Formats: sequence, structure tokens, C-alpha cells
Amino acid sequence: MEPLISVIVPIYRIERYLGICIESILEQTYQNLEVILVDDGSPDRCPEICDLYASKDSRITVIHKENGGLVSARKAGILASHGEFIGVVDGDDRIGRGFYRSLYSALSESGADVAIAGFSRDLFDQSQVILNTLPSGVYEGDSLAELYRQMLSCGRFHSFGVTTYLWNKLFRRECMLQSQLNVDDGISIGEDAAAVYPALLKCKKICITDNCAYHYRQREDSMLKQSQSFGKEAASLRLLYRFLSREFKCYPAEYRLKEQLDDWMLGTFIIRSGGVCRLNDSLPEGFPFAADIRGRAVAVCGAGTFGQQLVRRMKQSGEYTISGWYDDDYREYRRCCMDVDPMHEISAGKFDYILIAKLDRASVNSYRRELLDLGISHHKILAIEPSDEAKRKALSIYLNEYAGGDIH
Repeated sequence: MEPLISVIVPIYRIERYLGICIESILEQTYQNLEVILVDDGSPDRCPEICDLYASKDSRITVIHKENGGLVSARKAGILASHGEFIGVVDGDDRIGRGFYRSLYSALSESGADVAIAGFSRDLFDQSQVILNTLPSGVYEGDSLAELYRQMLSCGRFHSFGVTTYLWNKLFRRECMLQSQLNVDDGISIGEDAAAVYPALLKCKKICITDNCAYHYRQREDSMLKQSQSFGKEAASLRLLYRFLSREFKCYPAEYRLKEQLDDWMLGTFIIRSGGVCRLNDSLPEGFPFAADIRGRAVAVCGAGTFGQQLVRRMKQSGEYTISGWYDDDYREYRRCCMDVDPMHEISAGKFDYILIAKLDRASVNSYRRELLDLGISHHKILAIEPSDEAKRKALSIYLNEYAGGDIH
């Protein structure tokens, strides 16, 4: 008989999608599964849905617990599991029928400790395939050390070598168990990264695949980012930073884990704050964009988390004039009541600068090419490209000065 795979599903307020998720797991071509549904005190009908499915399939175990957050739910699921391999599926996502068969085959053939997939990002009626930056293949010995040197930051600002997500990976139990149990329950931003990267460092062999059968559902309510104070988010990010800093200390300096962590965390701070983060004038001139845009007419390209926070902070400050907001997925953002226009209309706008509200180099370069093709002067196109000195100073301010400060 093939080895048991434990699939842990943390569940909270997702009754609309939960049945689709569970059925996609039960329909896997790999049948020797243990499905652990963790109801994290959900106030809707999720508990009833879990119990109904458990009555229909003996492979399902249900845990009902008080609400404790995602980390707490995953821990409860792992502690109740028995599988030789452990996978996680978020309760509002779904997986293609061959997802776990493909990952298990990759592990079996390579002898690896983890199989890493890409994923498909499903947004309304569209689906976008997203792969890891590092190429598919088996990493061990020198190539594994090189993976460790690039897994959080692969040489380009805020560009992962290996995606942070827990749900597009299948781990051998011994590599994942303690890493997940060690995660601080108080971490509420970057919960996946807090488990994934320490677990990867325990692996002797890693297999990256081009499997994209995990379907991550980009929900309408998750597209529209909350406007909570950045100070609260900064506190959570500091907790994540300190946790991973401790986890990384015992590994060789050649892996550059601290430098990678600093690069990633700075990018995350910029995204969450919209980059408009001055408590005083101590940040380097021109940070985060290499020009003083205050008082100038600016257009913004990108309506994701960074774009939304950037537009919000600029409006709040009163120092900026926003002449337009553009994104290729404008239809989806309009459905969320955001005043976003298609990219091709930007050439008809009036602006002094265009701000690319993206950090990963692939997206930045894609937007830059599109703008240049529209006839926009490259002098007017600004992206986040801080110097090493500016990055060090900005990260210090984010980590230290927001202990009592805030951006509302």
C-alpha cells in the first residue's frame, strides 16, 4: 500500500467554498489520504459542513476548537495527523485531481524530503499560472546550498527563489512537524513563511516541480485590502522578523539568510505601508522612489496590496496629486469598487511621473515594457529600486521607530 498522506485543512468563515475544497481533496487520484478538517471556531455553517462530510467518508477527521488563528489551527491538525507525508490546503482553495499524485511521485522518484509546486491563481473567471523563480529539478549538495542562498531573495529586490506558501508543498513528516509546532501563535502576517523556510533548512534534498494543480482562490474580499493602521501590522511583522532571525542563527553564514530576510522584510514593510512611511525626515532622500514626487501629478500602475496602500497613503498625506490609477486587471478591481482604469488609457492622462506599484522584478519589468510601448518617456517611469544603504536605513526605521508610532 502507498504511504499515508495527511492533508490538513484550517477552516474559518468560508462556508461558501468549503464543500468545493473538500470534494477536490476526496477526488484525488492518490487515495491513501487522511483529511483533517480543523474548524477554528468558525461562527458560520462550516462546523456542520465538516461533520456532514466526515459522515460520508471515513478518511475525514474533524477537529472543533476555539478560535486561535491560522497557526493554531495548523498545529492542531498536525498533532492529530499520522501520515508519513504532510500537506496543507486552505479551506477556500481547491486542488486538481492529480495534485498529490504528482507531488508524491516526485518525492518517490527523487528521494527528496519535500516536493514544491507552483500554483494557479484563480481570480473571478481568470487563472494565472505562477511558478517558483528557481527552476524545477532536484537540489542536493552544492545545488541545495545555492537554493538556500536564494530561497527568500534571489538577487533581485523582493523576489523569492521559492514561494513562501505552505499549501503548494508536500513534506516528509519529520521535516515539517517541529517547524510548524515552533511557530509563534501570535504571528498573523507571514504565517506560511515562518513554517516553510525553517522546514526547508531541515531537508537534505529538495525537489521543485512545475505542478500548478493547486488553485489559490483570490477572493473579492481579499483583493480589497483593509485600512487598519500600519502600526499594528508593523508590530506583527516585527514579531515575524524576530522569530525567523532566531531560527536562522544556527545555519552557515554562506546561506546569506539574514541578508535575504532583511531584503524580504523591507519589501513587505514597503508593501504594507504603501512606502509612505516617514515619521520624520530620517529616511534617505527619494525613498522609496528615486525622485521627490510631492506636489507633482502622479499616475499609479498596479492595484494590488502595494498599489492600494500607496494610493491610500498618498491621499491621506495631502502632499500628492493622483492623476490616475491603472491595472491590467482593472475589471476585477472595479468589481471591488476601486476606481481603476485599463493600462492602455494611461497615455491619454496628464502626469509628471508614473509610479509602478510592484516590487518583484518580473512585474516591474513587465509594466515598464508596457509603458514604454505606449510611448511613455522612461524618465517619467519610477519603480522601487533602493540602494543598499537606503534599504538598511529604511529597515531599521520600520523595525524600531514604529514601536510607538503609526500611520493611520
